Amino acid sequence: MLDRITSMRVFVRAASAGSLSAAARHLAMSPAMATKHVDALESRLGVKLFHRTTRRLRLTEAGNNYLAACQRILPDIDEAEAEAASLRIKATGLLRMNVPLSFGARFVAPLIPAFSKLHPEVKVELGLSDAQLDLIAGGWDLAIRIGLLADSPLQARRLGESPMQVCAAPAYLDRRGVPRRIAELTQHNCLSYTLSAMQDSKSWAFGRNGDIRVPVTGDLIANNGDALLAAAVGGQGIIYQPGFIVGEALDRGDLVALELDKPVVELGGIHVLYPPDRRPPAKVRMMIDYLTEAFLKSPP
Repeated sequence: MLDRITSMRVFVRAASAGSLSAAARHLAMSPAMATKHVDALESRLGVKLFHRTTRRLRLTEAGNNYLAACQRILPDIDEAEAEAASLRIKATGLLRMNVPLSFGARFVAPLIPAFSKLHPEVKVELGLSDAQLDLIAGGWDLAIRIGLLADSPLQARRLGESPMQVCAAPAYLDRRGVPRRIAELTQHNCLSYTLSAMQDSKSWAFGRNGDIRVPVTGDLIANNGDALLAAAVGGQGIIYQPGFIVGEALDRGDLVALELDKPVVELGGIHVLYPPDRRPPAKVRMMIDYLTEAFLKSPP
């Protein structure tokens, strides 16, 4: 007979991820076993919990009601078990982190060796990608996101700021002139980042809330800030990137920050996100505290 608590966990995870296979991956079981757990619940309750298609699960009315009950019950069970087992849970196991490519390579990867010395029983998987991956469906324990956060059930802790900069190489500015107003950007080669809603190959957003759009053109677009940085340092054009991308190049004089007549967009800061568990695993809590302290001492 299948364990009822495990079946409830499978059901809650499947409801959150919209997929039995995603729930199975997160709970380290086969998709067939996850399906058996949900089937067992439905048989025991005598109702359908999901409308199932080949691509997606959708909760029934009974499923919605049962989900609310499970979300109340399971955290209490977890807390009771944790308190009974130990007053201080040790950080162990695999910690999966999803981090933007350039930010992760520059500022997160260098922090991992010291974290590993502090917590030798934690193995870190660092997933570097600028794509906005689904944290729960992908089985990630936590993620770092830069910019305004979308509404979601995820918990968030702010790690720092991420001011934007418009800049270009001295050689480019000598050749093409220095724009002083955002309207003058229409006459320049503007190199755009394709994964941002604030800029694309046709326009860039200005104003604190991004409510001013300026038409732009350019001979390079890219889905990675470091690629645009290299092009700008090489004198190809103007880029509009966060400080953690361009800061070192500005300090060296490889790039010059432009002072325009309208403010840059408020990007929204740097946050670490994690699933909305009442009592996150020790490995997650330890990493969040570690990142918070590290970025407080040395802001990115």
